[in-house]
Amino acid sequence: MKTIAACVEELLVAQPFLEEALSRNIINYSALAEELADPVSEMLRKPVKTGAIMMALRRYSPPKDLGNSPRLKRVIESLGDITVRSNLSDFTFQNSKTLILSHSKVLQHIDAQSNVFYAFTRGILESNIIISSSQNAYIKENFKDETLLGLKEHLSAISISLPENNSKVTGLYYQIFKRLAWEGIALYEVVSTTNEFTVLVEDEVVDKAFSVIKRLKS
Repeated sequence: MKTIAACVEELLVAQPFLEEALSRNIINYSALAEELADPVSEMLRKPVKTGAIMMALRRYSPPKDLGNSPRLKRVIESLGDITVRSNLSDFTFQNSKTLILSHSKVLQHIDAQSNVFYAFTRGILESNIIISSSQNAYIKENFKDETLLGLKEHLSAISISLPENNSKVTGLYYQIFKRLAWEGIALYEVVSTTNEFTVLVEDEVVDKAFSVIKRLKS
């Protein structure tokens, strides 16, 4: 049988911003207990007093060093170059047996064009191609026999060089996503390699997104 404490923990884990505020002691326990009263009551299928929820909140132990790990801070401070590329398009195609062949033709086509941005990701059911908009006509022609699921233009990519040990540091991506979310910036696409991280945003918010990411280092 679920307890009030278990319900409170489940709700907090689902809301990392709230959990972080709680870990920093910058939240009003009484007001939060009032906010959680209805969801906890629904989970337990019976009325729950706010006093019991407040007691569960005070006993809750958030993850240690949530965003305050010295190692995480060192990695953020050592983030590398930030590069912005504009005038990009994002094509989404349904996966097929011939899609990779079409993809290989694109690679041959842009091989000698160093100024063309290109990224390809393959999921279980669909694949994305992010490319400089100057190549849109070529993509449409080369993939004319494929099923186009979506096309988004007027996008920009912000790429960040990451330190070599970034994969062993907990919370790095969370810090990036958190700052962007706090500023109300929606991410259209995310692409990453081992030591490089790229977010795709609409052109109208690229300056704001760049500023947010640049401030991470300070």
